[in-house]
Amino acid sequence: MSSPEAETADIAVIGGSGFYSFIDQPVQVSVDTPYGAPSAPVSVGTVAGRRVAFLPRHGARHEFPPHAINYRANIWALRSLGVRQVLAPCAVGGLRAEVEPGDVVVPDQLVDRSWGRDQSYVETGACHVPFADPYCARMSEAVAAADASVKRGGTMVVVQGPRFSTRAESVHYADQGWSLVNMTGQPEAVLAREMRQCYTAIALVTDMDAGIETGSGVGQEEVFALFAENLNRLRTLLADTIASLPDPDGCPCNTWAADVELTYEVP
Repeated sequence: MSSPEAETADIAVIGGSGFYSFIDQPVQVSVDTPYGAPSAPVSVGTVAGRRVAFLPRHGARHEFPPHAINYRANIWALRSLGVRQVLAPCAVGGLRAEVEPGDVVVPDQLVDRSWGRDQSYVETGACHVPFADPYCARMSEAVAAADASVKRGGTMVVVQGPRFSTRAESVHYADQGWSLVNMTGQPEAVLAREMRQCYTAIALVTDMDAGIETGSGVGQEEVFALFAENLNRLRTLLADTIASLPDPDGCPCNTWAADVELTYEVP
């Protein structure tokens, strides 16, 4: 039987498509949440001398498509284990010439074009979360410092999925100046903010979206294949980042709620 300490973590990694494990010899923790079951039991262990939790966003066997993920349960489960910093690798399409397949990007802005997802823990009362800057600047700096090839900045637009964009949609997104398109980055980011966690996306560009490329358009096979090719690179980047993450104390991702009466539970 594991000790209570073995089932706690300070940092979490949420794995995207094709990224279903991360920690060697983990303790598997099943978490009950007020919002239902998370995508999978949480794996907890040690990475780079830090206590880390890992959760596959889509489930251990990719059971959950983007629009059917229980984002609230996932984030609440991680917070209940003590997690205060969340690294969120994900597959994205490129929308503009400044990115290309194989790039790893830490975006600094987000546009939400999803719908019908549970976007908040707030179910009653007046409780408004600041979200002008959706990603933690401190964590983004740590990711970029861990690998000189990481590109920092840009806007990720989150679409509903599971379908890919039409060419017209893709061109429209690019014309807005947005550089990346993804299906899972929201409401994950705002839920982490509500849970007073630092959160940053780590976006692997797997393809150029339909309005950018020629031919038949992006398909699932090429997305999964390029992500698989870069999985060891992502693992190394995550481990190096984890080793150098700053103390979250005093970060605005947490302190925004110091004088706010929250109308929901932060475990």
